[in-house]
Amino acid sequence: MKINEEFIKSCREFLQEEQLLLDEPMSRQTSFEIGGPADCLIFPRDLEEVRQVVALVNEYSLPLTVLGNGSNLLVRDGGIRGVVLKFNGPMSDLRLDGNHIIAGAGAHMKDVSEFAAANGLTGLEYACGIPGSIGGAIFMNAGAYDGETKNVAYGVRAVTRQGEIKEYSKDELGLGYRHSVFQENGELICEVELSLEPGNEADIRAKMADFTQRRESKQPLEMPSAGSTFKRPEGYFAGTLIDQTGLKGLKVGGAQVSTKHAGFVVNAGGATAADVQNLIKEVQRRVFEAHGVKLYPEVRMIGED
Repeated sequence: MKINEEFIKSCREFLQEEQLLLDEPMSRQTSFEIGGPADCLIFPRDLEEVRQVVALVNEYSLPLTVLGNGSNLLVRDGGIRGVVLKFNGPMSDLRLDGNHIIAGAGAHMKDVSEFAAANGLTGLEYACGIPGSIGGAIFMNAGAYDGETKNVAYGVRAVTRQGEIKEYSKDELGLGYRHSVFQENGELICEVELSLEPGNEADIRAKMADFTQRRESKQPLEMPSAGSTFKRPEGYFAGTLIDQTGLKGLKVGGAQVSTKHAGFVVNAGGATAADVQNLIKEVQRRVFEAHGVKLYPEVRMIGED
């Protein structure tokens, strides 16, 4: 769709030139390095800019899509119509309040984990290798190595779809396995407060080094992907089932089941979103045929075919 020129003009009144891109290929904005163009991509700097953009989106009746770091995401080949808000670099402030960290939604999990360690706070070691942002971690209740976001989340400041600022306590976040209340209400996570415990920095860093070594030895971090492709089926591990079905290395176009870890679909070169979707379907079909277990994607899929 053609973006309303008055909308663009109004946005340019409070956004810098580099904060607003038109027809931006989402392959440049996602860890999968796949995806068609976004009609209008905006990188807000703070909660007030988010509120202003949402108000304008409503005024001009435009579709709105919200992204974190673009790391747990497959954008389809047709791209995304309307306005895409991406929370990354500009919205990644970190500050300390006692044993609490207040983080802009765009802060990388690795950086938040590092900030906690530097301030002698324990509880975020598991997050040192999660490739997404803290806003995305709340949205998906991201976790690794027996740690998950719901254990440290204390509160969230969000902007509603009506452009109002709303505060959430931890009990209102609805955090479950790869789930939060924001998947239903569509509100925009802008700031996250985490509650941690005092710890010994040397012990914290030793734990982080161990998790990093384990991650690097097992996961295909050298290839573009969206992280773990499938949710964990109850009583099983998706990667183990896929491996046991003999699907490591299976390819559709440029998409491939990783030869290093079968739970990851990687972009082996020039993969399209259609390649990834077709490979996911084939893996689901064969695993169900072999084991009677249904696999469901963990990767969020958005945009038009």
